[in-house]
Amino acid sequence: MERDQHPPADRQQTIATDQVTSRTAGPPSKQPPAGPQPRARRPWSVRRIPAALTALLVAAAAGILLFDIIRVRAGRPAAAWRTRLTDELATRPLDDLWIQIGAGVIALLGLWLVILALTPGLRHQLPLQTPDAQMRAVLDRDSAALLLRDAAMRVPGVSAARVRVFQHRVRARADVRFRAPAEVKADLVAALLEELDRFSLARPPRLAVRVRPRPK
Repeated sequence: MERDQHPPADRQQTIATDQVTSRTAGPPSKQPPAGPQPRARRPWSVRRIPAALTALLVAAAAGILLFDIIRVRAGRPAAAWRTRLTDELATRPLDDLWIQIGAGVIALLGLWLVILALTPGLRHQLPLQTPDAQMRAVLDRDSAALLLRDAAMRVPGVSAARVRVFQHRVRARADVRFRAPAEVKADLVAALLEELDRFSLARPPRLAVRVRPRPK
């Protein structure tokens, strides 16, 4: 008795399905590592203008002083401004008013440069959450305020809204045309918090909301 060498139709369909699945399925996707996400920070400002101004002032002062020293080495007398400056610094006491003013100005300029060197700047940008520490994303504060204002205007009863976004807080004020101000404030807080969640900010700011009835 001759046996059937072909498998049943349902078995052939199962084998074909398994082959297609094994060919099309790629390697398993890598899941993001568990644990705390890296803290997002603001990108550091290049500070081209302060660096350019500082370099220009230092280069100008060094160039003028070097030119006068070369003139003296060539046998000519020193410039009047350098002679007067040397005499003033040598004869004026430390408690002189102009000496104190000059020292204060120089100290303030130095403090300003130190602050610029130690702070990131770009305070007009808000850092966003990113899955990788090497990836950085920011949101402009004016754009965030505009989106929050649009969200506030969609709340029933709000006739006008003003939103200001700072680094650590959001201040919103709204005029109420109808409905109870307390109800409008509750809906406004919920709408603004929902919009802030959509931003995915790295450091969510505090929200301060004030409503007032629209004057008739």
